[in-house]
Amino acid sequence: MADGMMTGRDLSDLGVSNAVLHVNWGEERLYETAVRRGEGEVAKGGALVVKTGQHTGRSARDKFTVRDETTEDTVWWDFNASMSPAHFDALLADFTAHMGGKELFVQELFGGADQRHRLPVRVVTEYAWHSLFIRHLLRRPTAEDLTDFEAQFTIVNLPSFKADPDRHGTRSETVIAVNFAKRLVLIGGTSYAGETKKSVFTILNYLLPEKRIMPMHCSVNEGEDGDSAIFFGLSGTGKTTLSADPKRKLIGDDEHGWSPDGLFNFEGGCYAKMIRLSEEAEPQIHATTKMWGTVLENVVMDPQTRELDLDDNTLAENSRGAYPLHYIPNSCTENVSGHPRNLVMLTCDAFGVMPPIAKLTPAQAMYHFLSGYTAKVAGTEKGVTEPSATFSTCFGAPFMPRHPSEYGALLRELIAEHGVDCWLVNTGWTGGPYGVGERMPIKATRALLNAALDGTLAGAEYRIDPVFGFAVPTAVTGVDAAILNPRDTWADPAAYDAQADKLADMFVANFEKFEAHVMPYVRAAAPKPTATTAAAE
Repeated sequence: MADGMMTGRDLSDLGVSNAVLHVNWGEERLYETAVRRGEGEVAKGGALVVKTGQHTGRSARDKFTVRDETTEDTVWWDFNASMSPAHFDALLADFTAHMGGKELFVQELFGGADQRHRLPVRVVTEYAWHSLFIRHLLRRPTAEDLTDFEAQFTIVNLPSFKADPDRHGTRSETVIAVNFAKRLVLIGGTSYAGETKKSVFTILNYLLPEKRIMPMHCSVNEGEDGDSAIFFGLSGTGKTTLSADPKRKLIGDDEHGWSPDGLFNFEGGCYAKMIRLSEEAEPQIHATTKMWGTVLENVVMDPQTRELDLDDNTLAENSRGAYPLHYIPNSCTENVSGHPRNLVMLTCDAFGVMPPIAKLTPAQAMYHFLSGYTAKVAGTEKGVTEPSATFSTCFGAPFMPRHPSEYGALLRELIAEHGVDCWLVNTGWTGGPYGVGERMPIKATRALLNAALDGTLAGAEYRIDPVFGFAVPTAVTGVDAAILNPRDTWADPAAYDAQADKLADMFVANFEKFEAHVMPYVRAAAPKPTATTAAAE
């Protein structure tokens, strides 16, 4: 039984015949149903506040890819956990049985704003708020699109399903299983909605390189003259914040493709971190917390006044907000752009040794893209007393089914082909490591970024960093010159040298797994610790 815009759709292809299906419900109906069923509460302004329980983020260790003839030679098995076809078949049979008699929500959506490359997906959820979430996050078809909609992949999300490690080959009761041959993703045992969104990203990351389209975990914005910029960065580096620039149109904040025709957003919405969100620093994103229909995950709310407390991490450090892209005033309606003029790699360097901005050669860009560096600060985990380096290849390792070198080579080719300027921007610490120095001033970061994007830095004087080898401007109008050379900001230059060497050694050690897969000039782009250089001389 089904209702909604497309009454003839069912789940018979999955073996489900007796479920109650709500197909392609709109935002109003899903919101109303979520509240009526007790899935969420209404905050002041109309946002829907939900709790995800024990899983407040991705369950990376519970994600599996089916290893079969389709994937044996195309998936990077050193990083992607495998599941046998037999285990997946057992899992599917139990998912099908679990769906029997349930009330389910079905959305038919697109992944990708470019109509030539978009992926039609069907998303089946147990929760109304999950259906609202994914309707925000993916591309919503027109009524005409739905007349002949044919999904190429199906994603089923059942939080109440518990996997059996012995029967299903899983690690726990939580499972995210991707089967490229059957074009099916099964998610169970977690209420964290981001798993559905990231499953679409994983699928596109696998399919698009075959068409010489580069899938990217990045933000994109566009200037007044059509100059677009790509922003790579792991969580906490400022990717969403810096791409939401009132002077530039937002193409998207998280996932994009780079095709022979230019850039296109995979999504129709944004999924922003809410914890300690500042109205002053991020006014556009902050405003979405007071808008009707925004889905807020694990944000603390006063039960009486319905006021939100974005600083309270009682429920989660990874509190999130999901909203349609048009909630951002200067977002681009089409969500497509031409080839980029600039590419920015963001890092939050808690070691305090990276300059606030540096220009990269294409080889250095590939090196840093494969490295995907940022740093965690001390105190985030018990016993951690100093910064710890984090390397997530391609700035999105958990969603990259293929070998990183395949993505890196494609990115390098596109950079060279279109003459893109590449930059490394440090939003982390200056004047010392975390606990000693200070966070890089956001005004300085924006000024340097603007200078890079508007071409001002093209005429600047540069020095070559002796450890990392990239070019660093020596003076930029409106920016205190002292922060441009991080060594000069430290009270003890020798301590800086030791810290820089330590981080350089981490880069080199991390890159060892890629050395056999890249050209010599990329290997030559590695940092060179001063102690090593001095010994060689």
